[in-house]
Amino acid sequence: MRNRKLGRTSDHRKAMLRDMATSLIEAEQIETTEMKAKELSAVMDELITLAKRGDLHARRQAAAFVRSAETDEEGTTALQKLFSEIGPRYADRQGGYTRVVKTRIRRGDAAPMAIVEFVE
Repeated sequence: MRNRKLGRTSDHRKAMLRDMATSLIEAEQIETTEMKAKELSAVMDELITLAKRGDLHARRQAAAFVRSAETDEEGTTALQKLFSEIGPRYADRQGGYTRVVKTRIRRGDAAPMAIVEFVE
């Protein structure tokens, strides 16, 4: 997979993207820097494609990436939400499941910020 380095080691980058993907699944919208948002969008498109397949092998592949130890108010984990709600939502769509919207310039370091959200 070709990806941006984002100024991190490969282990740190993978852990960061795993955490961000889990947060996006749980909240359905997060704000981060523009480059991280673009990279997260590519990762989420792959995860949603796995969720659309829905078989056991796809669930295991997604479980290896998504951190789903915590439950939300309804008692579901991020992995369960990915396969029960988000995957079926995009059953008829052939890609482009996330949107990156540029928002502002961060005051502290002038980093361009963006919002990553699921497309309706």
